[in-house]
Amino acid sequence: MDSPKEDAAVIERKISIGNQNFEYMREKKTFYIDKTNFIREWWEQEDIVTLITRPRRFGKTLNLSMMECFFSVNYAGRGKLFEGLSVWEEQEYRALQGTWPVIFLSFADIKGSTFEEAKKGIVLSLSDLYKKHDYLLRGGILSESEKKSFYTFGQYIGDDVDFADTVSETVVTRALKTLMSYMERYYGRKVILFLDEYDAPMQEAYMNGYWSRLTAFVRSLFNSTFKTNAYLYRGLLTGITRVSKESVFSDLNNLEVVTTTSGKYNTSFGFTQEEVSAALEERGLSAEKEHIRAWYDGFVFGNRKEIYNPWSITKYLDSGEYGMYWADTSSNQLVSELIREGTPELKTQMEELLGGGCLKVALDEQVVFEQLKRMRGAIWSLLLASGYLKPVSRQFSAETGKFIYDLKITNHETMLMFREMIAGWFPEDLTSYGDFKKALLQGDLNYMNRFMNDVSRVMFSSFDSGNKPSDQTQPERFYHGFVLGLIVDLSGDYYIRSNRESGFGRYDVMMEPKKADGNAIIMEFKVHDADCESSLEETVRNALNQIAEKAYDTDLIARGIPKERISLYGFAFQGKKVLIGKDTSCS
Repeated sequence: MDSPKEDAAVIERKISIGNQNFEYMREKKTFYIDKTNFIREWWEQEDIVTLITRPRRFGKTLNLSMMECFFSVNYAGRGKLFEGLSVWEEQEYRALQGTWPVIFLSFADIKGSTFEEAKKGIVLSLSDLYKKHDYLLRGGILSESEKKSFYTFGQYIGDDVDFADTVSETVVTRALKTLMSYMERYYGRKVILFLDEYDAPMQEAYMNGYWSRLTAFVRSLFNSTFKTNAYLYRGLLTGITRVSKESVFSDLNNLEVVTTTSGKYNTSFGFTQEEVSAALEERGLSAEKEHIRAWYDGFVFGNRKEIYNPWSITKYLDSGEYGMYWADTSSNQLVSELIREGTPELKTQMEELLGGGCLKVALDEQVVFEQLKRMRGAIWSLLLASGYLKPVSRQFSAETGKFIYDLKITNHETMLMFREMIAGWFPEDLTSYGDFKKALLQGDLNYMNRFMNDVSRVMFSSFDSGNKPSDQTQPERFYHGFVLGLIVDLSGDYYIRSNRESGFGRYDVMMEPKKADGNAIIMEFKVHDADCESSLEETVRNALNQIAEKAYDTDLIARGIPKERISLYGFAFQGKKVLIGKDTSCS
């Protein structure tokens, strides 16, 4: 949907798309929403180490850049950056600005297809950090051996990336602690450490199969940096997920974890309704407020609802056009794979969500990556942390010790993301899925059979995540993927419901037309039973008989749809072979 900008507004602040540098934005007077209350709130909490998780593109990096500009001695005398912002209203905080030694480090760009590549990325990031603080070599506070060690790590590694492969893991995992000890001597104060996107390399490790090796390495780094570090004053980490304590934060008892359901910092990341309304008014776009709400609102942090993702809002403010801005900033490969290869139960839960429904599920907000494909509820923890789902409500269960969440798809943008993701499961080079839908609606069995057999040959294995794919599990997984595809493509014209009785043979699909004069469809899916059925044709007949015997058309008839406008289809599966038949008795 396009919306012309109103002429009444005079736009004074330019939007610097993708800029995450607080200093630049304040000096250039670009569009910026004041989040400096976060400085005050974090400082007054006095937590030693804080982990804050928020979805991607929610201002985590910009906020840490702001924190560096406020606390770091490198910005002493730069209070002008904060003039006119809320934190600058109090003399106590004016006096605090620019008074602490600070380290700001990001793992956002550390990616690799192997452990060695990821480790090298971390080593080179730490090497760059040493270079940034090479003033310590000239301060007269390091011994000759310390200077040699500093130079080796900070200069030689950075200049010779191959040397990074051979550096001792002990040296690497102690590198931050060692650097902070030097800084504490130099400044006479302990150090504040900001670490952005701490979990980025771990997500890559899970996707590429070296999770255990990397988490062991990062666990040693974090224990040295945050647990046994006498030179640390405060630490602040940000990321998307709360990776399980056992993975990287073992025995770290001074860690305060703030997830999306926590009450702390609930307006510090993302834009509130008030902030979005003011920004729309500034640009003469107030008339679009309700459309903006439907597209981009819906995130919930703690007890604060009506949080917007800032990336989509700033992109819209800049262009005046709606789009899948936030959803398109990630490939969503992991989410797509987990759902496509997931259990039939998981797919039926996705059917409910895609239909606008609510999913009730017990989950722990820790994301245990190594259990994503086998632990019930693990994927919902990931989707909640990533912002794809929002909590409508939650209640604590004393019986399980977990919270019971009511989850929904966050907003229109994320709904479109899921629909596009599921549509991508059906390769474009197969017989046209669009033509199959037409054939389904028109009763063209020849075309439907050709299409389904083409699809089954290519896609059964991708819908089965087991190590030993079986003829019994593949059709069930494929069936649910097929139903999700129908929901994505036909839910504009039909109410699509799935019978969720246990056992593949009892599953069916009901498509009720939204138009009063539309035709309805009932589909029944069955796996060929070689002991009882002589052919696929007999399996089809049994599927159609089941529809009749169980009177699946009762609800449709009760809603005013006559039998002659209800098409009945039986789908029979034998391995990767599919046969579709139609009941013609009412035609």
